Amino acid sequence: MAAVYREEPCRSALNRVSGMPFGWSLNPYMGCAHRCTFCYVRAFERRADRPSDDRYGRSIRDKVNIVDVLRRELARKRWAREWVVIGAATDPYQPAEGRYRLTRGCIEALGAVRNPLSIITRGPLIVRDVDVLSEAARRADVSVTFSIPTLDPAIWRSTEPATAPPHQRLRALRRLVDAGISAGVGMAPILPGLSDRPELMADVVHAARDAGATSIWTNVVNLRPGTREHFLEQLARDWPELLPRYERLYAGRAYLPNAEVEPIRREVAELRDRFGIGDRRQVRLLPLPEPPPAEEQLALDAVGFGQDTASSMPQARESRIA
Repeated sequence: MAAVYREEPCRSALNRVSGMPFGWSLNPYMGCAHRCTFCYVRAFERRADRPSDDRYGRSIRDKVNIVDVLRRELARKRWAREWVVIGAATDPYQPAEGRYRLTRGCIEALGAVRNPLSIITRGPLIVRDVDVLSEAARRADVSVTFSIPTLDPAIWRSTEPATAPPHQRLRALRRLVDAGISAGVGMAPILPGLSDRPELMADVVHAARDAGATSIWTNVVNLRPGTREHFLEQLARDWPELLPRYERLYAGRAYLPNAEVEPIRREVAELRDRFGIGDRRQVRLLPLPEPPPAEEQLALDAVGFGQDTASSMPQARESRIA
């Protein structure tokens, strides 16, 4: 089924984040056509009274004015060039980016003011933007994380139904590293009883090393209401023998205790050291000189930072991308 894309302007681009290792996020799209069964955003969709089941990812909201809004927010005197993560709630390189190029425009805007940024994606389309990523990386810290929890074909096809194959993501990672951009692998989410098998985790770390990954980290799946129901339904379909284990592990909680998570993190850390993952970039991007100070500050529109309000904006248009 083709996704429906709604062109909706937004009132704010930068979103304050709490409880995360970064303070600001930026999402050019809302909803994700990748439709991963374990996606934690399904929980937020449910809280917002939007579909979190099989309908999730069938309707994508494109914030068509986000680049202009972002430029105005970055120009405000109180903006301190804090770190911004693109893709914390939805993949910035899902298929819509091929048409709308909103992520590209946001990278250009952040790079122009020397603002550090990170990108999280499962989309090899990012290689199209090596030029603007390289330019931004000459002005401020830039890093990219490719989400690759497993290379196992059966697990990938079942849990990430509309994503590019993991080896395509690794080839994209290699392209970025060869261009001098810091690019690593996020082995997340690890699924107990499936992708936590030592040999499967070793396959990912080894492949990441061969692709030139500058870093690697991992985390275990969390199952909040909204994500939980959909994930367990799919698990019962594909691996029914694991359903009792998940019902026991996640009984009354969304996150596993450290006693369950830390052995997996230690295993990945040991694999990282064994395979020697680190920053081995041959190309080093030279920083650009600081521009001269502006003689005067242009008057700016009063644009606030906050949560997305695209759903309240008028003049939305729909389109379809097969």
